[in-house]
Amino acid sequence: MILSPSDPVHWDPETYNRFEAERDRAALDLLVRLPDDLQPRVIWDLGCGDGHHASLLKRRYPAAEVHGLEQSGDMLADARARDDRVQWRQGDIADWTAGQPVDLILANASLQWLGRHDQLFPRLAGQLDSRGVLAVQMPMAFETRHHSLMREVAEDGPWAGTLRDVSTIAPLPSAEVYYYLLAGAGAEVDIWSTTYLHALTGENAVLTWMSGTALRPYLTALASAPGLKSAYLAALEEALNRAFPKRSDGVTLLPFPRLFLVARAR
Repeated sequence: MILSPSDPVHWDPETYNRFEAERDRAALDLLVRLPDDLQPRVIWDLGCGDGHHASLLKRRYPAAEVHGLEQSGDMLADARARDDRVQWRQGDIADWTAGQPVDLILANASLQWLGRHDQLFPRLAGQLDSRGVLAVQMPMAFETRHHSLMREVAEDGPWAGTLRDVSTIAPLPSAEVYYYLLAGAGAEVDIWSTTYLHALTGENAVLTWMSGTALRPYLTALASAPGLKSAYLAALEEALNRAFPKRSDGVTLLPFPRLFLVARAR
């Protein structure tokens, strides 16, 4: 959950955690694919959010030195309150260097916010110690219906001028591209994708889901114009509720594809 310092975004831990179980599923599915023989001494969680997964890693590998990197001060405050055994740092993944070989780099739902993956992924792999692991999960969200509606509504209304130059996530390269990038950096690569069908509850469930992540850049840009913000959200709410109607049992179904990779240095 990291943008560059030139695009500061306010992250709201309470809103993000509204669907904690659904968001956590992908991270746990990634963690269970870590090699059984991995015995890390140094771990970094890049874009650690509220610190949940860094804390899990500290419990799983108690002898390891675990670091959590997060740009949002609000998220980092929650992380520090969660676990004082982890070394928390406020910073940007784009500028991060470990300063020493790393045995495990976890990046769960964070790298999709950064550009130039052709440079980023080999650079991250280059920080690994021998047999070290890079474990990544990224939403394949750009082409989804709810993200398309977010952008379409942003382009058509009195808020369009304010939102025109706001950066959101970009399309991900293909799985083959990531394989070539990491294999070319000398790693063994396991890469796969999964589409989750989230059964969300509550009113305006998809809008609430997006308000915790995808909408943060737009909401930040509109923060000083509450009237435009309310109007944009109302228009988006209407569009999303048409596209994702609530079922008679109160559930709203949201398909959500994600890309996973585990790369191990040779």
